[in-house]
Amino acid sequence: MAKRDYYDVLGVKKNASPEELKSAYRKLAVKFHPDKNPGDKVAEDKFKEASEAYGILSDKSKKENYDNFGHAAFENGGGGRGGFGGFGGFSNTDFSDIFEDFFGDFGGGRQSSRRSSNNRGSDLRYDLSISLEEAYAGKKQNIQFSTTEKCNTCKGNGTKPGFTPDRCSYCGGNGRVRSNQGFFTVQQTCPQCSGSGEEITNPCNDCSGQGNKQASKKISVTIPKGVDDGTRIRLAGKGEAGTRGAANGDLYLFINVESHQLFKRSDVNLFFEFPISLADAALGTTIEIPTIDGGKAKIKIPDGTQNGKQFRLKGKGMPFMRRGDFGDLYVQVKTEVPISLNKEQKELLEKFRQIENERSNPSIKKFFQKAKNFWKN
Repeated sequence: MAKRDYYDVLGVKKNASPEELKSAYRKLAVKFHPDKNPGDKVAEDKFKEASEAYGILSDKSKKENYDNFGHAAFENGGGGRGGFGGFGGFSNTDFSDIFEDFFGDFGGGRQSSRRSSNNRGSDLRYDLSISLEEAYAGKKQNIQFSTTEKCNTCKGNGTKPGFTPDRCSYCGGNGRVRSNQGFFTVQQTCPQCSGSGEEITNPCNDCSGQGNKQASKKISVTIPKGVDDGTRIRLAGKGEAGTRGAANGDLYLFINVESHQLFKRSDVNLFFEFPISLADAALGTTIEIPTIDGGKAKIKIPDGTQNGKQFRLKGKGMPFMRRGDFGDLYVQVKTEVPISLNKEQKELLEKFRQIENERSNPSIKKFFQKAKNFWKN
């Protein structure tokens, strides 16, 4: 069947301006776009015809040839139709502004970045348990995990050596398709190419066209000083391999700091309880306590120290991440009442009870005074 005149296809005169050409094509493109007319072969043919016409008439050089020689100027490889897929053959025509007016960034300059995003490798998670001492000092550790890596045979493009991916026939190489739902236009990733804009017709034998292969990977990671339970560390580009040359995903380390038998942690501060005897609490003493760095520290317990009294050791806690200072260590004394007394101990305590007075136990005196006032009321 003979081709229609390109000016008739767009419904414009021969002296139409570039703006008039664009406006005419814009209306036809919106009306007959395959995404708006799924399964309609007539609409698809009209869309292809309008695209071909605009591709020629919007190009100054091609328009001049067409005006002089008609369709014959593009026969036998002279720069004609080239097919609908991705508007092949219209290499000098910028369709992006047409479609961006109606479909956002459906085509054009941002297409490659969108495809790259669609084909980006998946992020991975690795849970790593460390001790409180390791969280204090930091450490380097080798970890091993399953992932995907770029196929060495096809260099990640999924095709046999010597071949290249074809343009997706469903989305025309755009990677996205649009459909109308009432007053709204919905943009979706192309279901056929998964957003890559490409089809693999000659798949690589080693990776079956995927562009990557399963692998076991071993890397060394650095755990900084001061990490807390639940800290997330991002290792850029250490996740699964991207496809079609897209970026790798990231690897996220989730840190689990194990509970400690002595110390409890709150942010950068450490806490622990130290038991002392009744006599030491009453008479005072000096105690030696462990510190998280493996050292020791001394604390003077004054006479008359009450149960639950807290002592602070400045700078003996956990390090701040990426800073040079430290939190504090808080030691709480727990007075232990003896539960098994021999005869002599009982006699001494009985004698003490007989000679103790209100000055020795001010809290007891205060309590009974409050109780008496309550009973009077």
